[in-house]
Amino acid sequence: MATATSDTPHDESAALEAMPETGAAQPVPAPPAAQQGWRRAAARIEQRIGAATLAFLLLAGVFGAVWSVVTPPFWGHDEITQFGRAYQVAHGGFTPEKIHDDRGPAWGGQVPVTINALSGYAFDDYNSKRDEPDPMIEDPHAYDVLGGLPVSKQTSQVWFTNTAAYSPVPYLPAAAGIRLAEALDLNVGGMVLATRWAGLLAYLLIVGFAMRALRGRRVQWLALTVAVLPIAVFQAGTVTADTVTNALALAVSALIVKSLFLGQRLSRPETVVALAATILLPICKPTYVLLAMLTVLIPAQRLGFGGTERPALWQRALPWAAAALGGVSFAVWMKIAAPTGDGMSLMRGKDQWGSVRPGDQLKEILSDPGHFVSVFGDSIARRDERWFTQFFGELGFAYIDVPALTICASLLAFAVSVGIADRMVGDRLRTWLVLLTMLASVAMIYVTLYMSFTPVGYFIIDGVQGRYFVPLALLTLAVFLRWMPLRLTGTDGRTPTRAPAIVIVVAAAVALTAAVVKYSTLVWG
Repeated sequence: MATATSDTPHDESAALEAMPETGAAQPVPAPPAAQQGWRRAAARIEQRIGAATLAFLLLAGVFGAVWSVVTPPFWGHDEITQFGRAYQVAHGGFTPEKIHDDRGPAWGGQVPVTINALSGYAFDDYNSKRDEPDPMIEDPHAYDVLGGLPVSKQTSQVWFTNTAAYSPVPYLPAAAGIRLAEALDLNVGGMVLATRWAGLLAYLLIVGFAMRALRGRRVQWLALTVAVLPIAVFQAGTVTADTVTNALALAVSALIVKSLFLGQRLSRPETVVALAATILLPICKPTYVLLAMLTVLIPAQRLGFGGTERPALWQRALPWAAAALGGVSFAVWMKIAAPTGDGMSLMRGKDQWGSVRPGDQLKEILSDPGHFVSVFGDSIARRDERWFTQFFGELGFAYIDVPALTICASLLAFAVSVGIADRMVGDRLRTWLVLLTMLASVAMIYVTLYMSFTPVGYFIIDGVQGRYFVPLALLTLAVFLRWMPLRLTGTDGRTPTRAPAIVIVVAAAVALTAAVVKYSTLVWG
């Protein structure tokens, strides 16, 4: 039976010496050959890639592929506009392109006519409100017909102001999928699927690498729990910039946990990935710019370059140079994308066109911060339960909440993975800086949506969704673990690993399965 303890790690040899003698030592029978083989295989897996890494690749790979097939084309989060931006990037359109729109300022680009036909049908379909128990899909055969059409050479203009604001970086995997689909002459449905799979592959590679960095440490199971949250896997299986954004955020978080909170030195490839994420994450999504900057807190001697005794000046400057480059890239892209904010109100109802004015909102925050704080408080009072559910999953533009079983299973995985995590060793100042950065990042989520999506004078901060907090989860929990001495232990006083790992993997699988079953039932019938 597991118990909570704040003791130091158990000394097994001392415990054995303290046991009363019961006579002559009895020979311990060797385990069966099959059991020895399993143990050797498990040890090799843990040494080379990590057990949690293998579990992640299986869970995220299988369920990500399932989501890519079960989710109707363009039913993901903003998937119509996400695909439009990815197609633009795939054909060299890196900066926002202004288009004519009688409704007001707009940005977008060209997509094939047959792609537009399928996305337009999907838009009308998921916006049609049908009563239960009728499925949300009106005619599954229509998707087969439209998806079976060839990708036309003729293009038509589409609106995607909300995604035109994103840099091309998070769309590079999706763009590669589009180019591959064109090279293979796939039909419309094949191109959508290839684009989804390209994003899923990127998620598996980036997060899998970060998970491997934590092999041999129990905190790897906490990283797994965050990485396979149903909402994260759902997004990895659809076309969205959030796939790469989440992956880079989890990667930099895992590497900061290893170097800062576990006191381990990063390998050279891990150092390269950490510095690359510092540069790229700020231009994937501006709200996570501060998270990326936390690599400057990594002690120089724990970087994979240079010496470990007396770090050279260049060694100390390396993360600061990466952070400066990331900050400059962030500022440049914000300047490029700033005009698109004037067209964001077209995502709202007709009566609110022109009501989203970032400049007016910024003036209000600066001139009357008390009003903003009041609106922020009202937002929490009215919407916090929605954000909690969305953290586990509000699945695409079907707006289907994951079932209670999914949330309970995910909470069980979190409880166990937190309970068995390693003891964190980060110094007090750095820990406080990480905590303050996490709080500031949360504040940036609210401020960004207040300025870019909330109408002037609106009673709450609109557009906040629980999925936006997933990239901040791992580091926030690491700070919590740094100050929480309690851990789960067995009757022998040691923290168990095998049984909790099985519980975490099974709980994650149950959470994902329950979400898929509910989604499939409601959407397809």
